[in-house]
Order: sequence, then structure tokens, then C-alpha cells
Amino acid sequence: MKPLESKDLFPEFPEILEARTERELRNARIAGQNKLLEMKSDTNLDTWISWVNRMHDEIGQHAAVLCEQMMVEAGFGRPPVRYAFVAFGSAGRQEATLWSDQDNGLIVGDELEEGAEIYFEKFGSCLSDILEVAGYPKCTGKVMCSEPIWRLSLTAWKQQLSEWSSDHAWEPTRLFIIASDMRHIAGSRELSESWKAYYRSCVLQQPDIIPALLRNTVRKYGLYIPLVNSIRTLALQRGITESSSIKRMEQIIFLEGGGLLLENVQHALKVALRMRMETSLHMKDGLIGSSGYMLKEQLKNKKVQYELRDTLGVVRRVHRSLQRELRFAERKGL
Repeated sequence: MKPLESKDLFPEFPEILEARTERELRNARIAGQNKLLEMKSDTNLDTWISWVNRMHDEIGQHAAVLCEQMMVEAGFGRPPVRYAFVAFGSAGRQEATLWSDQDNGLIVGDELEEGAEIYFEKFGSCLSDILEVAGYPKCTGKVMCSEPIWRLSLTAWKQQLSEWSSDHAWEPTRLFIIASDMRHIAGSRELSESWKAYYRSCVLQQPDIIPALLRNTVRKYGLYIPLVNSIRTLALQRGITESSSIKRMEQIIFLEGGGLLLENVQHALKVALRMRMETSLHMKDGLIGSSGYMLKEQLKNKKVQYELRDTLGVVRRVHRSLQRELRFAERKGL
């Protein structure tokens, strides 16, 4: 059967909207994951990945609704001001797998009144707990709305982004890079758009951040993460703040008018995304998990071996290109 191409055929998951508790949301997630697994072999990979991420988005949106209800039931009332629930990491890039963990944050409106900070401290912890019960493990790097650094008012976020972009030490640069993948999930889209616009201004107003980004980018080894990091840096160099790696590459190629290396990077990304979805899986309590590695039997396949060699070669070439740019920038004294 020819793989389905249209993204308009997105499967529906009515169980998500019907969930009244975090446990029911978990069951809805299991039902959704199983439905997607059944459809995988008959669906174009790009389309299937988009479906996986739309399912995660729907779960995140409903988790926020459940969290508001639970806050009311606990006596805290409705949210006192606007907020935006946002994703970072692979969810922000719309590259999450069926087994991805939490990478998220909160942007709170500046109309903060006394006691509002305490409300959103409770809200962030509650939302993270709901997602954990629903099958999203808590992030080991603590990039979650339950953590103060990722749960701020819009003004405080702007100050933090300014500090990260102006301090070119490794850690603030790492945090600024993580923030670049931000994508709106639920709540006030206006807050997310204001956040994104300010992030873009930080990139444009701090051209000397590029060498710091380059230094962080060429540290990693492997396949998927080095490609994602390289594409992110190439995008930020050009003022592109799109969060999706695929869309970043499309815009980079459009701006540069093509180029063999860029087209190879674009192809390598698609191969890496496919291989990431083909790592060995296991089931635990109804939820899918993954080792993050392909099976030995898969690696013996000649086509897989060729694709790995070819894609790793692209990673090395793009890293060499970025290293040359870093040396040039350092000679210029940036």
C-alpha cells in the first residue's frame, strides 16, 4: 500500500478531550499511541511524525485544562492572569517521539497581582505532575514549568533572555539555545508571540553571540542531536527563529538559494528522524519506551549501514564548516 501523504487525514483522539482526570488522560494517551502505531506502516514518515506531535499537543492542551480545574477544586481559583504553556526540546521542534519526556515552561502575563506568583508555582507543579501521570517522565535536566527558571512573567523572561544572550559563557549560552526551540501549546498565544519576538531581537542585537553558539554546537557527537544543533545554529546565524528543524532547513535553503552541503544536511535530518523512530521499543504499563538505540539486526542491514555512513559524513562536514566559521570569528575578535 502506498504511504498516505495528506496531513489533512489526521486521526482523531476523542478520548483526550473526554478525559476528566490525569489517569483518564494517561489511558487516552495509550489509546492514541496504539492507534498511531497501527497507522505507521501505511503512512508517510513526515506525516506520521506530525500526527505524533499533534497528539502530544492535544494532550498538553487538555492537561492545562485539567490543571485549571484541579486548582479550582483545591481552593486556589481560576488563573489570576493570562499564561502560556509552551514546549521546548523535541516537542518544541515538533520532533517528539511516542516516548519523549517533558520539556516545557510557562510564560505568565505581567498583570501579576499579589499572590499570583504563588498561584503559578502551584500551577506549574500541578501541570508537571499531571503530565507525569499521563506518561511523560519528568525531564532530568529540569526544563519544566515546575522549575522557577522556566516559569516566569513575560517581563522576567525578557530580562532572563537578555542575560543569557549577553553572557557568552557555556552555561547561559546552553540555556539560550534550549530556549530557541520554544513553541506555543496552550493559553495566551499573544504571550508566546511576544516572547518569540523578544528572543528574535536578542539574536539580532547580539551578533557576537554567534561564536558562543558555534562553540556549543561542535561539542556533541552522534547523529540526531549534532544535526539538530547545527541546523539551529545555521538558522540563528540568519535570524531565523522557527522552532522546527525541518522548517529551519527549508528557510535556510531558501535564503541561501540552495547549496549541496545544505541539501545534504536536509536529507540527513530526514534520515536521522526516521532512524530515531526505528530504535528498539519496549512496553511498560501500556506505555512505549525506547533504549534510544537500533538493534544489532537492524545495523547489519546494508542500506542502514550505508545511510549511517553517509549521514555521519554529513555531520562531520557541517561541523567542519561551522568550526571554520568559529575560527574566522575568533580571529576577527568577536
